[in-house]
Amino acid sequence: MQPKIELLTEDLIDRILDEAFQLLMKPGIKVQYAEARELLGSAGCEVDEANEVVKIPESVAKKALETVPSQFILYDREGNPKITYGGDHVHFDPGSSGVSILDPETLEHKPAYTPDLVRIIKVAEMLPQYDAQSTAVVCNEVPKEIGDFYRLYLVLLHSNKPIVTGAFSNDTLQTMIDMLAIFAPSTSLRTGGSREALAEKPQAVFDVCPSPPLIWSKFGAGNLIELARAGVPSEMVSMPLAGAAAPVTLLGSVVQHAAECISGITIHQLARAGSPIVWGGAPAIFDMRKGSTPMGAIETAMIDASYAQVGKSLNIPTHCYLGATESKIVDAQAGMESGMSALVGALAGVNMISGAGMLDFLACHSPEKLTIDAEAIGMAKRMLEGVQVRTETLATAMFEGINFKGDFLKQRITRELFSKEQYLPSDIIDRDSIRGWQASGRMDTFARAKIRTKKLLDEYQRPQMDPAKEKALVSMMEGLAKEAGMNTLPALE
Repeated sequence: MQPKIELLTEDLIDRILDEAFQLLMKPGIKVQYAEARELLGSAGCEVDEANEVVKIPESVAKKALETVPSQFILYDREGNPKITYGGDHVHFDPGSSGVSILDPETLEHKPAYTPDLVRIIKVAEMLPQYDAQSTAVVCNEVPKEIGDFYRLYLVLLHSNKPIVTGAFSNDTLQTMIDMLAIFAPSTSLRTGGSREALAEKPQAVFDVCPSPPLIWSKFGAGNLIELARAGVPSEMVSMPLAGAAAPVTLLGSVVQHAAECISGITIHQLARAGSPIVWGGAPAIFDMRKGSTPMGAIETAMIDASYAQVGKSLNIPTHCYLGATESKIVDAQAGMESGMSALVGALAGVNMISGAGMLDFLACHSPEKLTIDAEAIGMAKRMLEGVQVRTETLATAMFEGINFKGDFLKQRITRELFSKEQYLPSDIIDRDSIRGWQASGRMDTFARAKIRTKKLLDEYQRPQMDPAKEKALVSMMEGLAKEAGMNTLPALE
């Protein structure tokens, strides 16, 4: 039995949805994209063009909710199913869109560049705890207009895992879909390398963010429409900020989250009913003392678990942003906040949990933290397996011949089952004696993580790739870079 955490009663879920539907009518949703307003208007919504405000009747929203797929699968570059969005399946990927990197030697936060993103991709590729890659950091030496698809280019070049990504304009989205289509495998219905084949076996999900409170921007609404029409999965990342850009109560923020997601789903499904979309988010509380947005706060995790429960009640795939910290270095606070919140997300049954590796309110990334977070994720996944019956009797048969001696270590069943019963962490986790710890150099967790990260990077081998597809990808990226004024692509190392 998979253990679960549920913070809401059925009555509360009903009240949340009822008030979310009320918000869709009063004050309505600000939709800053004309095509989205046209779709909504044609479906029976009241549109105030002068103020770009749309009032969405409950009947229209509920019709859209009914057409959302309850499940979809992400594939790797070879067309193998790897990730199931839906039900209580739980997966993890590194956090995304950081702007700086933690220097493991000086502990300074430095602007992120191409080699930094490549290191993160390689580490995530080597760690089985991460089910997907992300476009983890912004490469500061690359022009902003090509930054989105440049990051995707690097992931496609160095990884075979599915990808959590996103576009910050409507134009770059089309290029990113074309990049992914290069690797779309042939199917029974489609030839490989086409957008149609990509829609049949998607390799990536695209984050799309509303702006709190209750706003769908031009590029946000535009992304929803284009992704729906392409059949490429969308992942809404609603970001209510409790006490600042959302009501101060946790439940009030969950209501706002529901209204933003339902309105986004309505736009999305009107563009193409049946396209896959995810009930996701990256909310936070607002710390009144510091004016900050703590992603590692337990209340932030509670908002996530609550909105995920609402999404599950509608039978919609879910996502959240947990496993991160406000700490500026990889210390006890980082471990406490990241591990606790990752476990909350896992117990809430969230389908994709983003945020691992991140520090400083999601601004900074660290490959070393990524390796430590992988251990917390491994423990969380073990928790999800629950307590299982693995033997005919629970214990009595194992007491035969024991004769009141602690000799269970000698039993064959112990050798057969210990690795199934226990999650066996890497040597990042210290389980040695005090003498063993002293003999090995008295290292703390971060020092051990530095060693393991280097080892992972040394052992990394780039996944094999069809030379023709690699040539097409590199050629596309070189052409885009030249259009942006770059004669050569940045060095990867």
